[in-house]
Order: sequence, then structure tokens, then C-alpha cells
Amino acid sequence: MKKKEAKKMNSDQSIREIHKLKKDLFNMRFKKINGQIQSPAEFNKIKKNIARLYNNVGNKK
Repeated sequence: MKKKEAKKMNSDQSIREIHKLKKDLFNMRFKKINGQIQSPAEFNKIKKNIARLYNNVGNKK
């Protein structure tokens, strides 16, 4: 997700996307433990996207 995409979302959309990304991160942790993870760099991408969305939600309140 790019900054422009995050800015276009309203607060409700951002919150829904945050919940989705958190679930993905949770599932990736289990895959990491089992050795099934494809790309370890995805952790950082997901975390950055969550931070962008939190920033987006905070700015629109």
C-alpha cells in the first residue's frame, strides 16, 4: 500500500484494513514458527502499512 492509497481511505476503511493486516501478521507469526514462511520481508511491509493507516486515522479525527 502506498501513501496515496492510505490517504484516500476514510477512517472506517482504514480501521477495517488495519484489522485485516493485523490478522495477516498474526498468521504469519505461526507460519514463521512452522517454517512455512515464503518472504520474511513481508513482516516489515505489513508493519509499515499498519503504521501508515494508524497515522491516517489519527489525522482525520
